[in-house]
Amino acid sequence: MSTIPPFTHLHLHTEYSLLDGANKISTLVKRVKELGMTSVAMTDHGNMFGAIDFYQQMKKEGIKPIIGMEAYIHNGEDLGDKTIKQRFHVCLFAKNETGYKNLMYLSSQAYINGFYYFPRINKQLLRENSEGIICSSACLQGEVNWHLNTNSERNVKNGALGYDEAKRIALEYRDIFGDDFYMEIMRHGIGDQLFIDEQVIRLSRETGIKLIATNDTHYTFPDDAQYHEAFMCIGMNKLYDDPKRLRHSVHEFYIKSPEQMARLFADIPEALYNTQEIVDKCQLELKLGNPTPPNFKFTAEYAREEGLDITEDSEYFIHCCRKGLKERLVHVPAERHQEYRDRLEFEIEVINQMKFPGYMLIVWDFVREAKKMGIAVGPGRGSAAGSLVAYALEITDIDPMKYDLLFERFLNPERISMPDIDMDFMQARRGEIIDYVVRKYGREQVAQIITFGSLLAKGVIRDVARVLDMPLSQADAMAKLIPDELGITLNGKTKGGEFKPGAFQKEPKIAELIESDQQAARVWEFSKKLEGLKRNAGMHAAGVVISNEPLWKKTPIYKPSGEETFVTQYSLNFLEDIDLIKFDFLGLKTLDVIDNAIKLIQKRYGVEVKGCWMILSNVNMAVRRSPIPSHRWSRSSNRHMGSSFTKSRSCRSCKRSAASASAGRTSFVVRWEKRNSKRCKNTTKSLVRGHRNRGWTTKKPLNCST
Repeated sequence: MSTIPPFTHLHLHTEYSLLDGANKISTLVKRVKELGMTSVAMTDHGNMFGAIDFYQQMKKEGIKPIIGMEAYIHNGEDLGDKTIKQRFHVCLFAKNETGYKNLMYLSSQAYINGFYYFPRINKQLLRENSEGIICSSACLQGEVNWHLNTNSERNVKNGALGYDEAKRIALEYRDIFGDDFYMEIMRHGIGDQLFIDEQVIRLSRETGIKLIATNDTHYTFPDDAQYHEAFMCIGMNKLYDDPKRLRHSVHEFYIKSPEQMARLFADIPEALYNTQEIVDKCQLELKLGNPTPPNFKFTAEYAREEGLDITEDSEYFIHCCRKGLKERLVHVPAERHQEYRDRLEFEIEVINQMKFPGYMLIVWDFVREAKKMGIAVGPGRGSAAGSLVAYALEITDIDPMKYDLLFERFLNPERISMPDIDMDFMQARRGEIIDYVVRKYGREQVAQIITFGSLLAKGVIRDVARVLDMPLSQADAMAKLIPDELGITLNGKTKGGEFKPGAFQKEPKIAELIESDQQAARVWEFSKKLEGLKRNAGMHAAGVVISNEPLWKKTPIYKPSGEETFVTQYSLNFLEDIDLIKFDFLGLKTLDVIDNAIKLIQKRYGVEVKGCWMILSNVNMAVRRSPIPSHRWSRSSNRHMGSSFTKSRSCRSCKRSAASASAGRTSFVVRWEKRNSKRCKNTTKSLVRGHRNRGWTTKKPLNCST
């Protein structure tokens, strides 16, 4: 009985090859184990989005992960040359940590400087960063195979030169990578592959470049082919039944077993063994899950400006905290000062012990700068409001001692976790403070965080219905049958050993529809198969990461088309694993409204409004213009509907005259008051603007008690 050679899939697209790869990683790992393989690679198109997700899931199940990508490469000297439209594919694999970092750098540069329809690199960049990387010639779109494939009229028209040129290019790649360059040979039954098959083998024998057998894998099981076609139609915005659309001529792009691959390559079994040679070369071990808290790189500079000889974050942090508390204690009764100081010292000790003074100083710095720039900043929210350190540093404006808020919700040495301070900035100027951070730390050290849109229950129904040409009204009605529940699935799921019913189990009308309507049944079947796959890349609404070194040493960079913003290729769930901590820059429209209201007050009344943002921390906004200190009046107005007017009214009980009020164009409320004075109770009056009713109206009986 013949022995089946060991085999590893080295050319494989996961769900992170957006709208092309349909291999869900969770399903992939199970299938690889079922087929008896002990290693597998990922080579997503032009990106490394799923590298950490793939690595962790494979490691967890005892499968050796090979991290790679199928890059796009062009022959121009200038990386960003947009006169060159011809691009080729090349598969790159990380052998070790050096190779992994070079891979991240190449992927980052492809998006930052090489993007033209696709993220591209060139040979010069590849040569300069080839250390620790294994390279293979990829598919029919690989440069070597492209020149061999003179069977394609399109290739010949675009400059394919045949065997001799292919040989020259193969030797060029070997010059770059040495024995770490391999020729791929694929046998899916495609005519062009059959045409170049013998030439690839001949080229390998003449040059000594080793062959590896690969299967360009895009989905997991043979029956998934039709669903994968629909998946591509979503991305191409084509109809599934359109005879003119781009489609696969064969259905062989699934995860084949070692036995199947052995039969396909029985004439060249060394090509199967060579896949294991690459696996043995790849010894990458990532150090994940132990994030190092960031340091504040401007400590020494800021300390010198204050005349201090301090270089350590912890020392400068203590100085800033004590200085800030001293200013805050002006508004605290003297008998409680020691209590505040004791609490501050306790928090300082915990923060220093957990090595987070740098984190706190980074937040302190950009919040302070925002206030200097006149950008409205929220008073604080979430667990950070329980920190006296945050209050002393003016990161928050909420006194945790006054409201008995717990510091342990923010940081607890018994439960090690990263600090999380959500900072609110006015929406209109949020970008300015992010720009400040970029200027401060460097463009290569600051990035926002990627998110991935997935084909969820309602969305996948609508997308599949569109490509299967279901009428819009019917598609809409079908999607609306899905219950409006967070995390709902089409057919239920098992989580933690417990089955959670999905839309099919919760809504009987779905079963009735798919039984009575053949097209709806088809949409439902396709939707179940595609549900959960990644659809597109986006950007986190608030998350930003800051590093003291170029980010591509920790995460590859993605740059959305047409944007100048850098975005991490790894999503939020994996940032702490790779030693990055996020900072939240939230845009809050309420702050814009308050900011505009204050500006209007100052413009209209010519007065200074103090404590602008304290209004959010339960402190009344004071306007020093009350003509009657002993009374409390309010004025509110709807949208502007006419010219301004004035009207006065007296208190019914004491007959004291109210101040004249001028109607405005905004919907804010101004409270005129003087603290610690006697005032009329229950004397709120409203000024209602409208076509018919213009004047003071009384909401309830007024009884002056002064």
